[in-house]
Amino acid sequence: MDNALFSRRRAERFAQLLDEANGGRRHHVRSRSDEQLTPLVSLSRQVAAEAPAAPVDPEFRTGLRAMLLATAARDGIGTSAQPTEKASAGRSPLLPAVTARRARARGAILVGIAAGAIAVSGISAASENAMPGDALYGMKRGTERAQLALASSEINRGQLLLDFAGTRLSEASALRGDRAGYSGVLDDMDSDTRQGVRLLTEAAAQRSDAAPLDAVDAFVSRQRRALDAVADGASRADRERTARSLRLLELVAERADALRAAIACGQLTSTASDHLGPTPGTCP
Repeated sequence: MDNALFSRRRAERFAQLLDEANGGRRHHVRSRSDEQLTPLVSLSRQVAAEAPAAPVDPEFRTGLRAMLLATAARDGIGTSAQPTEKASAGRSPLLPAVTARRARARGAILVGIAAGAIAVSGISAASENAMPGDALYGMKRGTERAQLALASSEINRGQLLLDFAGTRLSEASALRGDRAGYSGVLDDMDSDTRQGVRLLTEAAAQRSDAAPLDAVDAFVSRQRRALDAVADGASRADRERTARSLRLLELVAERADALRAAIACGQLTSTASDHLGPTPGTCP
């Protein structure tokens, strides 16, 4: 399918979901992209309810306004939806209504982008250092989900998830001594680790290319060092919980090494997989 057509349909569906969330008419249709767009709709509602706690750069406002005006001039946002004489001579009278709905959808998208970009620029900046229990922590996690939904490929999603696992570890370092809070954040970290590694190992196996595994190796190396630093001087309960995450990293490293070897010797014959992705065959 044409990427431009897919993106346009996705954008129009996003506008419909925004309209429904704000009390508009329900369209009674479903799209394969609804699962990815729903977190963005939820985030937009949070953005609308929260006032930016940080000032918006005037240059950002000016640049955003110029971009929107240029898009409106190119796509005709705000222009009349009346059909031309040639079109009206042989087409259904429903065409103006369809054209008007599309114009409104494009307009809603632009308005949403403008409002969301201005608000998120302030709120995201304020929530970037939020910790579990803070008022803006939900916004921080919502922004991460939006990034995942907008990722252009499974490899990018995998790399993002590993980045988020690093963020969870930074949060955990501030929660040492809080047994429930520390364990909960490491649970989230391990979940991000497993999901990210699975996406990258699947990409490597599908392409018979070890390049995605480089990101896994780099993650394991820096995450081990950070976990060792967090465990240093921690309580016995926190050290025991940290040991479970370190064991997961050992399994990840072993899987990446085995998959890299299988790619090198052409033994990607196994179709089995687990929480870390494909389980490669053994080289002769």
